[in-house]
Amino acid sequence: MQKRFPLNKIFGYLFVIASALIMLVPFLTTVFNSLKTYKQYMQFPPEWLPNPAQWSNYTTVWEQANFSSYTINSLIVAILSVIGALLSSSMIAFAFARLRFPFRDTLFMIVLGTMMIPGIVTIIPQFIIFKNLGLLDTLAPLWLLEWLGQPFAIFLMRQAFLNIPKDYEEAAKLDGCNPFQIYWRVFLPMCKPSLATLAVFTFMGKWNEILAPVIYLISDENFTLPIGILSLSGQYKTEDQLLVAGALISLIPILIVFLFAEKYFVEGSKTSGLK
Repeated sequence: MQKRFPLNKIFGYLFVIASALIMLVPFLTTVFNSLKTYKQYMQFPPEWLPNPAQWSNYTTVWEQANFSSYTINSLIVAILSVIGALLSSSMIAFAFARLRFPFRDTLFMIVLGTMMIPGIVTIIPQFIIFKNLGLLDTLAPLWLLEWLGQPFAIFLMRQAFLNIPKDYEEAAKLDGCNPFQIYWRVFLPMCKPSLATLAVFTFMGKWNEILAPVIYLISDENFTLPIGILSLSGQYKTEDQLLVAGALISLIPILIVFLFAEKYFVEGSKTSGLK
């Protein structure tokens, strides 16, 4: 007897497909707008499909807007931020999760409490510090703070370390490992999903960051990609389709990072309780 497909599953799949198509419409609209001429872009009522497609918009914006320099600067900031976040936050999290020291839980609550402070409040003190250090109009203020540990990253890695059975730690101690060796050789390799999750979050956050680069950077050669794209509004204020093409180009590195880390990212989201 042929097994009938449950009606509720059919409605479930239809709902998921319809939702996916609805969420896909804005992205497709952006892609099609990037392939239009300015006349087609401003046309009212708008035509959805470009005719003919202006693929040259991508080469134009890349060649005329110093995109290669902006991309290199963004890569430097994002990569150094990821390395700093993974090292500093994981070490701090390991201490909170596995080491015993006075006021450990109180200090961890204080760290969590800093997540409640809006980032806008700390901008002026940070600006004064970086100014006194002579780091204004350099890329250092954009990645340096990640090397000092971030509250969310510490929380994420602490949850990962707490999920590892204590037997591994005791076995490592019997083998003569000190706390740093236990962290580096035993615990860190077992937390690859959480590390990948943290790396993706940090990379995306730094790649798309606008406020900090606007505050700390002045010279065009130091601009990162987001404010480089914003600067296009001055150069191409009558060609908005080029701004859209530039924004789409900036998405490519994020997609590459996510595709490479997708397996660990999904696994890390499950183990850390993120949804």
